[in-house]
Amino acid sequence: MTRSRPIILVHGGAGLRGMNEAQASCLAETLRAGYALLNAGAPALDAVEAAIRVLEASGLFNAGVGSRVQLDGVRRMDASIMEGRHLRAGAVAAIERIVHPITAARLVMDETSHVLLVGRPATRFAYHFKLERQLTAGPAARRVRRHGLAAAFTAKTLRLYKAMAGTDGPTRRRPGRETVGAVALDWKGTVAAGASTGGIDCMLPGRVGDTPLIGCGVYADDRAGAVSMTGLGEAIIRIAVAKEITDRLAEGLAPGAAARVVLTKLVSRIRGAAGALVLSPDGRFAIKHTTPRMAAGYWNGTGKPVVRDQFA
Repeated sequence: MTRSRPIILVHGGAGLRGMNEAQASCLAETLRAGYALLNAGAPALDAVEAAIRVLEASGLFNAGVGSRVQLDGVRRMDASIMEGRHLRAGAVAAIERIVHPITAARLVMDETSHVLLVGRPATRFAYHFKLERQLTAGPAARRVRRHGLAAAFTAKTLRLYKAMAGTDGPTRRRPGRETVGAVALDWKGTVAAGASTGGIDCMLPGRVGDTPLIGCGVYADDRAGAVSMTGLGEAIIRIAVAKEITDRLAEGLAPGAAARVVLTKLVSRIRGAAGALVLSPDGRFAIKHTTPRMAAGYWNGTGKPVVRDQFA
C-alpha cells in the first residue's frame, strides 16, 4: 500500500466571530511546527500534541492560558489525545493551573493504564510530572471573584448561571469559540487526534464538555480515520459525534460526506452547533462546521499552510 504524504489539520474553535490576524498567524505557525515533526519522521501523536501546545500557550484561543473561568472564578480545563494504531488514548478533565492540559492527557496515556483523570487528582498528577504551571488566575477570574462567587458552588452561583444561560441551558446558547484541536497522519500511515479546551461561557463549577470524552470530542483509528471536534459540548456528547463520524468513514464514506451526515443529524435532532476536522488514513480530509465561522487550517508541506475561518 502506498502511503500518503504526512498532513496536519488544526482548529481554533467554531463560532460566530471571524478570527483576527494574530490568531491566523498562530494557526499557520502551528501547522508549520506540527508538519516539521511529521516530515522528520515523528509519529502523528507527537505532531498533534506539539500543535496543540502552541495554541494552549498562545493565549489567543480558549485553551491553556487563554481558557475561560467557571462561575466560581476557577479556570478548569479539559483535554484528550488518541492514536489510531493501537487505539491508545488519554484525557484529563477539570484540571487546574496547568499551561498544557494536552501534555497531561498524553501522560495519562503513556504513564498509566487509565484513560481519564479528573479534578484535583489530575492536577496533582500533572504537578508530579512537573508540567508548567499558569502563574496567575487572570483578569477574568478576578472579575468573577468580585461578584462574590469564588468560595464554592452556592445558590447564588446557580441563580447567576440561569440568568446568564437562559432557561433552556447551555445547548441553546449561541456558540462561541470553544476548543482547539488537531488531527495528523504520519509517514507510517498512523493517524492521531487531540483537543484542548477552557470550556464555555457561564459554566457551572465542575462542568465538563465533550473534549475529554473519547468518542465525543476526539477519536482516531487507523482503519477509519481521525476526528477532532469543537462546538457546544453538551450536544456533541449526546450523539458521540467523533466516533459516529469515524464509523461513517469505516463504512466507506469520504471525510466530507461523513462529517456532513453526522453534523446534519446534530442540528436536526438536538439543534447542536459544531465544527469538525476529519482525516482519513489515505490523506483525504475535510473541515466542516455548522457555525458561521471555524478558525482552522491544514498543510501537507507543499505551498503555504492554508488558514481560513470559513469552509464549505
